[in-house]
Amino acid sequence: MHPDGVEGIHMNINDLLVEALLRDSRLTSGDGQLLKNKTQELAQLDDPRLLEALLDSDDLKSHFFKVVGSTTIFLKDRFMAFVSSKEWLPDSFTEYKNRIGLTQGGQYLNESKQLVLAWPYKDCILEADMSDEEGSRNEVFFNEVLAPDQVNRLLEPKVLTGFIRYGASAELEPLEIRIDKNGIQDNLIVKGNNLLALSSLKEIYRGKVKCIYIDPPFNTNDDGFEYNDRFKTATWLTFMKNRLEIAKELLSEDGALFLHISDVRVNMVRLILDEIFGEQNFANLITVKTRSPSGFKTVNAGVFEVAEYIYVYAKNKQKWAYNTQYVPTTYDTNYRELVINPKDSIGSWKFGKVREVVAAKLGFRNAKDASKQLPSRAFEAAVADFAIEHREAVFRYTTINHDAGAETLALKRESLETPGKVLLLDRPGNSSRLVCNGQEIYFYSNKVRELDGKPTPTMLLTNIWSDIPYEGIASEGSVVLKRGKKPEKLLRRVIEMSTLPGDLVCDFFLGSGTTAAVAHKLGRRYLGIEQLDYIQDKAVPRLRTVIEGRQDGVSKVIGWKGGGDFVYCELKESNPGLLSRITSAKADSEIEQLWTEINKLGSLSYSVKASSFQAEASEFKSLTLDEKRQFLVEVLDKNSIYVNLGDLEDEGAKNSPYEVKANQRIYGVV
Repeated sequence: MHPDGVEGIHMNINDLLVEALLRDSRLTSGDGQLLKNKTQELAQLDDPRLLEALLDSDDLKSHFFKVVGSTTIFLKDRFMAFVSSKEWLPDSFTEYKNRIGLTQGGQYLNESKQLVLAWPYKDCILEADMSDEEGSRNEVFFNEVLAPDQVNRLLEPKVLTGFIRYGASAELEPLEIRIDKNGIQDNLIVKGNNLLALSSLKEIYRGKVKCIYIDPPFNTNDDGFEYNDRFKTATWLTFMKNRLEIAKELLSEDGALFLHISDVRVNMVRLILDEIFGEQNFANLITVKTRSPSGFKTVNAGVFEVAEYIYVYAKNKQKWAYNTQYVPTTYDTNYRELVINPKDSIGSWKFGKVREVVAAKLGFRNAKDASKQLPSRAFEAAVADFAIEHREAVFRYTTINHDAGAETLALKRESLETPGKVLLLDRPGNSSRLVCNGQEIYFYSNKVRELDGKPTPTMLLTNIWSDIPYEGIASEGSVVLKRGKKPEKLLRRVIEMSTLPGDLVCDFFLGSGTTAAVAHKLGRRYLGIEQLDYIQDKAVPRLRTVIEGRQDGVSKVIGWKGGGDFVYCELKESNPGLLSRITSAKADSEIEQLWTEINKLGSLSYSVKASSFQAEASEFKSLTLDEKRQFLVEVLDKNSIYVNLGDLEDEGAKNSPYEVKANQRIYGVV
């Protein structure tokens, strides 16, 4: 035993705790083992039954609670440290089987309370948590990982400002946001850090979003946008976790998340998604062919990469409303039979071969001659066109299996006894069944569907998408982007398979605005969030061309003619321009002026003493300009960057009467 008796005390508390927790059926598995992760989860929630179980034991009460006057305080940190330690249930397989997941610094990622704000270039830059090679970049890219005690008021709702309604013309403040009992009905584009914007809008959109599509930074060091795509893995995972937790809250019960990712992080993000959405709500992993091997790229070592991936997770898979999708396919040559006289009664039907009938119509003696004498594949194209045109008469024979219904099997036997005769089985509530020579007649019309206004042979959509071209989309939607851009056809498929007209679509990595543009054309409402300044250079102008009826992307195939509107707004900065001035500072004198300003505005982090700047002046002067800019952002109080909703009517926040009224209406605080 440890000389001070600590080990003995720990073991005694361990036994008492296990005994107390095993009485709670929520904390035990089917084989009677204690669920360690469930215990931690309930503790985080201050679960009353768990606390009562602990308070029932004087030893547990004295160990995990503190009495202050007449108040008993749960020492949650001590309890969590205890039940997370290796010593608690050290030999139990239960810990292993219940807790397979990503860890960061010895702590499971799903238990982490850290936040990664990750404001990129031109918006806000925060504490560097990057690999060394990033110092070679010209842009300023910093991230900040905030511990729980630094968060404070950071995730409180923020004041929205800068409202503009874009429609036939731009309507500036004051304007009326369309709101009814179901919430905001306007299409909304928000500029600001997406974590803080999501936190601000969480209660407004909770349970209302039918489809979330996101295309986050892939963490590949090769992204066309100015996103900081070079996070360390642990930082990137926390960055994603922070946002996905809120995303789940936004989804309706029958909604789904579509997360687009490369193979660099495809396995790790699956673990996060399983933790947040639950393995049981995994719907699909879709493989998307994004390029073809060509030119010098193919000489690189290893198998050439041509694919990206889309994870699909339902909020509740049992309620997810998936709209069946079909894709074009070629003529199925198994449909080679033809009813010559389909308008006559089935008892007098006569049959022929599709190829022979087409050959005769073209003036040939038979199909063989037509195939030889016509130009390459011309005859096959004529057969395919004929089959579509006469799809109600073109058919194939299919086998009737032994597990078919009794009536169908009886019809099959009768058919075998009357060769050449077509028999009909009426099935109330289902299509009629036709049988001839012991086989079912299956018409080509069952495979032909209207796609984009044209009858087309189709097949069911699979989880491999190789039919969406990525070439030639660099300027799609009037937005020029060489890499990272997604085709409108891709977003059309995602949106149509998961929503209906009028449903709400969300993208909080809006980028060039593809998701919002396609949602607008398809008659869906949308919420888009983007933190970079080029939201005004790319997404907003693109949506304006959509309203004008620009004919590119999916516009022509869906018959888009223009119309509609959207509202643009921003998270209101407490000190407008301060962050961009720090990132763009070109001289030491500017840095010194900004330091003075930060102190004067009271925007210095509580953990930094202003006097330390002067005390370390000589050391500070030896830093590079990038390092000095980084320093200023690190010492900035993150709670002072944006105006909190709680300060809406505060005189010092300088909110206009319209801003006060608009935010009260949006947040429902009136």
